[in-house]
Amino acid sequence: MTIPMTTAPTTPVRTRFAPSPTGFLHLGGARTALYSWAFARHFGGTFVLRIEDTDLERSTPEAVQAIIDGMQWLGLDHDEGPFYQMQRMDRYREVIAQMLEAGTAYHCYCTPEEVEAMRERFREAGEKPRYDGTWRPEEGKTLPAIRADRKPVVRFKNPLDGDVTWHDVVKGPITISNKELDDLVIARTDGTPTYNFCVAVDDWDMRITHVLRGDDHVNNTPRQINILRAIGAELPQYGHLPMILGADGAKLSKRHGAVSVMEYPAQGFLPEAMLNYLARLGWSHGDDEVFSMAQFCEWFNLDHLTASPAQFNNEKLAWLNNHWIKAADNARLAELAKPRLLEAGAVFDGAPDLATVLALLKERAHTVNELADAAMLFFRDPQPDAALMTQHFTDAVKPALAQFAERIATVEWTKEAIAAMLKEVLAANGLKMPQLAMPLRLIVTGQLQTPAIDAVLQLFGRDVVTARVAKYL
Repeated sequence: MTIPMTTAPTTPVRTRFAPSPTGFLHLGGARTALYSWAFARHFGGTFVLRIEDTDLERSTPEAVQAIIDGMQWLGLDHDEGPFYQMQRMDRYREVIAQMLEAGTAYHCYCTPEEVEAMRERFREAGEKPRYDGTWRPEEGKTLPAIRADRKPVVRFKNPLDGDVTWHDVVKGPITISNKELDDLVIARTDGTPTYNFCVAVDDWDMRITHVLRGDDHVNNTPRQINILRAIGAELPQYGHLPMILGADGAKLSKRHGAVSVMEYPAQGFLPEAMLNYLARLGWSHGDDEVFSMAQFCEWFNLDHLTASPAQFNNEKLAWLNNHWIKAADNARLAELAKPRLLEAGAVFDGAPDLATVLALLKERAHTVNELADAAMLFFRDPQPDAALMTQHFTDAVKPALAQFAERIATVEWTKEAIAAMLKEVLAANGLKMPQLAMPLRLIVTGQLQTPAIDAVLQLFGRDVVTARVAKYL
């Protein structure tokens, strides 16, 4: 079920992408960032990047850089940020102090062991495990004596009755009873704030109007809504995107292949192909499969987000990558392919222009890596297999090769003129094209499979072809 949003929002759109830097930027996170970015771009709004780094044990500078690198590779430029939660501690403490004074938060002196014992009692009674409100101040209630040897946490005074309901722009209406929510810890004993509290304050301070995120956050949303209401903040609209599954229907993981965005450029994928593919994993625009990001931003709103999980298909991504490779500027492809060619031992001195070579080869390449592999035949000395040479360099074809060698000195060195000359040599010697093309391919490139022989010869140049044919005659 989707909730239509056919009219523009009445307030300026402000979206955010708020990853936790505990690992790489994964595909689900990249899709969330893409949708949030595109929604802001569609309405001329603001896209905020926020790093939620309060998990000190797991957050690392390397993970922060991996997220920023992934965003930069994809071209998802942020308008504000990156903001770091660890740099906003004074603001969180200020809000907590205000909530304590207002009575929407309170100190709790229970130890973790005591809280776990409470939860266990609820489990034994067949109820949802939760904090029992021992330190929750209520009219007429006497609180336990404060022990001097204990530092308190701060808990949010969650409403006891009623429901939390929101109109999820992906999943439709969602209602969760307040009885399902206990009094959330919003500050630990050392004073550091907790995740849901920080998110609520950040969304308020940053004036976020639309929160798009994975559906693993659905259970966090009612807690954040109650906190936002308690501090007098306007609520954003929420949309919870279904997870991305592997081809086998299981949650996408490393066993399905690459799940880090930055593994894909190393494999030879273009960012426009990845963006195009991710856009279709949970959203559609009729039957359109191939589109630019300019088109996507023009089309994208929240009308056609799907609540069903999407399956990641590597073959479909490779098909799209082939499309975008064919559309890519050849000089750009050369910049991407050259490091791979150098690593493979390519020699560029006296070789054909790399961009021109890639223009010839890119029609069939699904990745830049495939393209670089195919291009190697132009940038290495040919070493044809001896058995193949014996098979194809026969006595019947040697006179035609000798005639070809004579003609290349004077023929106009264009693809069309070379093709015409080859046909004349074949006719003069009573041969078919494969009989001459196969040994020529072996002699000039070292392999049997190449693009059209006339195009290959033209690219190598007259001098190289003359020298390599002469070596065998």
